[in-house]
Amino acid sequence: MTTQTSARRRELGDELRRARERSGLTAAQLADQLGWQPSKLSRVERGLNRCTEVEAAMLLGYLRAEPDEVRRILALCDDEERGSWLQAFGNRLPDQLRTLILSESTACAIASVELNRIPGLLQTECYTRAMLCEAGLVPSAGVEPRVEARQARQALLHRSNPPNFVFYIHEQALGLQIGGPAVMHEQMLYLVFAASQPGCVIRIIPTAAGAHAALDGPFRLMSFAEHHPVVYLETQNRSLVLEKPLDIASYKLVLAKLADQALSATESRSMLVDYASRYDVMEAAASDDSGDQVAEEQLQRH
Repeated sequence: MTTQTSARRRELGDELRRARERSGLTAAQLADQLGWQPSKLSRVERGLNRCTEVEAAMLLGYLRAEPDEVRRILALCDDEERGSWLQAFGNRLPDQLRTLILSESTACAIASVELNRIPGLLQTECYTRAMLCEAGLVPSAGVEPRVEARQARQALLHRSNPPNFVFYIHEQALGLQIGGPAVMHEQMLYLVFAASQPGCVIRIIPTAAGAHAALDGPFRLMSFAEHHPVVYLETQNRSLVLEKPLDIASYKLVLAKLADQALSATESRSMLVDYASRYDVMEAAASDDSGDQVAEEQLQRH
């Protein structure tokens, strides 16, 4: 049974719970101080009850929260019915957004569509690093924190009860060489390994398919056991969470069309193996060329 609650309200509840746990107070102790029924605090922390800005400020006051934390959490109180929520990254990394992490960690199923790159949850460390460095949009000092944050998110795939994943990846992401043949060879092998794991399906949208249902761009649709689904979109500086039934229906239609247009899981795995072989040959050729160049330089020195 689904409940009428928004992603924003669930994030507010999660932040309030985390603040309470950091303070060392139990839920019963805090509810007593606030004069609330324990059930009310429980529903607020689970995002099932609306929490006004006044209530949240009073709660955070009892917890002696720091001013910066208070401002950040109170900003989540501007709650509306399920709709859309535009959120700026600010000084946070996209992979560290509580909205994304909370949604992914509580989802029972995640469908992801990527067109020009390997999905973040499936990227190898070397691929992520090379992508950030070669794109040139991240200062050198900011590369490693982003690599670490993306790797940390991938723990989701290896927990005891991960969501069911379906990754739609366009073939152009496989052919876009990032970091050189060695990096791409490792990335392709990792995709082959991931595709063999239970609950993880990778389907390739072949270039030969031409126009396809996801031409408008990448997205993630996350489904939950107790809440309505959400669609998560990401731009250069902001994320957008969509929850209106009409929006969800339109993205579900995209996924249904892609299910017809993409290669099967078995065909996709074969394509990944083929790309891994190609990059392996390219890597070996590059290594031979490098060895010949070194030998030639040594001869010239003698």
